[in-house]
Amino acid sequence: MTTVETKGRFVSLSRQTRETSINLQLNLDGTGQFQIQSGIGFLNHMLAQVAFHGLFDLQLEAQGDLEVDFHHTVEDCGLVIGEAFDRALGDRKGLVRMAVQYAPMDDSLARVIVDFSGRPYSVIRARWAADQIGGVPTSLWEHFLESFALRSRCNLHVKVLYGKDGHHQLEAVFKALGRALCAASRLDPRRMGEIPSTKGALNV
Repeated sequence: MTTVETKGRFVSLSRQTRETSINLQLNLDGTGQFQIQSGIGFLNHMLAQVAFHGLFDLQLEAQGDLEVDFHHTVEDCGLVIGEAFDRALGDRKGLVRMAVQYAPMDDSLARVIVDFSGRPYSVIRARWAADQIGGVPTSLWEHFLESFALRSRCNLHVKVLYGKDGHHQLEAVFKALGRALCAASRLDPRRMGEIPSTKGALNV
């Protein structure tokens, strides 16, 4: 069950299943403030990067069946955050829509491209330096990104160009993600009231 309250570009969203319980508040026009408790330390750390570097205000509290594994909590956080973005963007009129951002982290460099096109698609290209990052299988971090793209209805292309340390690689990705989401979700005063598409519609 999901309950949603939307006011402008602010969204309050709660999602309850037998596997997870997630409460979230997202303000696209924030200052990078965050309070995140997912039960998974490294997920908290990565979401903090998105909020801080994206200048989003994000509050998230998640309780999941961590006694099983991390899968449901990581996946559902991606779904809920993605849905919050989709709802906060509304009809997407005036949106910049597309953005490309790079972020370094010591030995690592990542590139993230976002297009709030209304068509969900994700491409993740990385040679991870570790099988697990933050105690979470690297495949699950990719699944988080895919889940976010699905529910936010965006094209998401992620490339880890290089890196020797898995922590650094993933942190570069999430920092670049925050910056790309910030740029793509901005409103362009030259396009206010207009759908940013030559066909006049953004939908799946």
